[in-house]
Amino acid sequence: MFKYFPHTIEDIEEMKNFLKINKIDDLFQDVPKEVLFQKEYNIPSHLSESELRRYFEKIASKNKELILFTGLGFYDHYEPAVINSLLSRQEFLTAYTPYQPEISQGTLQYIFEYQSMIQTLTGMDVSNASMYDGTTSTAEACFMAESITKRKTILISGTVHPSVIDVVRTYAKFKGLTVEIINEKSGITDLSHLQQLLGSHVAGVVVQKPNFFGIIESFEEVSKAVHEHGAILIENADISTLSVLKTPRLDGADIAVGDCQSLGMNVAYGGPTLGYLATLKPYVRKMPGRICGYSLDEEGRRAFVLTLQAREQHIRREKANSNICSNQSLMALYATIYLALLGPIGLKKANLLSYQGAHYLYDELIKTGKFKPYFNQPFFKEFVLETLIPYDMLQKACIDNGFLAGISLSNYDEKYQNLVTFAVTEKRQKSEIDELVSLVGGLSW
Repeated sequence: MFKYFPHTIEDIEEMKNFLKINKIDDLFQDVPKEVLFQKEYNIPSHLSESELRRYFEKIASKNKELILFTGLGFYDHYEPAVINSLLSRQEFLTAYTPYQPEISQGTLQYIFEYQSMIQTLTGMDVSNASMYDGTTSTAEACFMAESITKRKTILISGTVHPSVIDVVRTYAKFKGLTVEIINEKSGITDLSHLQQLLGSHVAGVVVQKPNFFGIIESFEEVSKAVHEHGAILIENADISTLSVLKTPRLDGADIAVGDCQSLGMNVAYGGPTLGYLATLKPYVRKMPGRICGYSLDEEGRRAFVLTLQAREQHIRREKANSNICSNQSLMALYATIYLALLGPIGLKKANLLSYQGAHYLYDELIKTGKFKPYFNQPFFKEFVLETLIPYDMLQKACIDNGFLAGISLSNYDEKYQNLVTFAVTEKRQKSEIDELVSLVGGLSW
């Protein structure tokens, strides 16, 4: 039996007749011929399904898995094996949409627990049911700021990840918002430039912690300046690090956003990950997506329900800030199980080990004489150094010896020539760090 229902010959003929085409390839006539794969696939045609699986598994074994010392938004944290065993259990992953609470209690319960965990880590009053990723959650927060203040300008610190800036700019263009970049100075937000840009036209200001360079910024003065001008402060924070760093609430942020990839999510292929968004109670009705809460049923038992859905299907379209109609539910369940497994102590320990490993690698790389400090700022698990080794040589040596490390920041901006980044998580052993240091320290040219 097929695992899917294929089209019959009659189905295909009916479709072609309806579309007035002669062959299936006509459906792709707008695709440039030079990007189409015109050759035969190198796949044996005489194998059964099980034999074909073994064939690909054998090929896949030739792939070389590198030891990651990279970050820039994706961090190789420990992935407890039990998570994948629990993800598909029917008591959590109930089959139906949360709009029908009577048959989706499992889904509603873990969303509720996810929201509670995000609130705890961010210090905010309320979290929504999750977002697609950290970049789009930041853009949605900018829409919130515009709706709250009725202003049209968003300021983004130059220390925010360039991918976040790009996505916000894309969203803003079609919302009629203006985006301006606050200068970066010595690796942190330039406060004096921020104060020059602030005014009665500014809706919100976006900052990041740890920032693009891995630096831990202090936002006390930033928050003061932003609020003096009646604007909204949006903090994009690595959610895992909030187990040991000041919460966005304590930083004076009005909205906390970011990616949850650091909660043990696999780095392969860049996703899927998970975005979070949390805010203060006065702004709850400006949030995108939905919120899960609980009530009591007729027998007095706790029952989970969707309590707020401020989207265009449920309210007047002109009052909707967002067309988000769902959440990243499976990955929200993943994050919930991860946080429940590690607990506050485990999450704190993972981050402290990451911090210690990063600072050890930083010191050892400088000792080799092949790298120089660049920013004189506190960092967490990721840092920037100026390399004296030609970048191509550094990359080739690392990859040839099983490491992915020292990513060039010039990939993002040409002004960052000779600057490379490293990141360390709790998965990295001291022996791996020492091996990397020995490798790059022995390079000559």
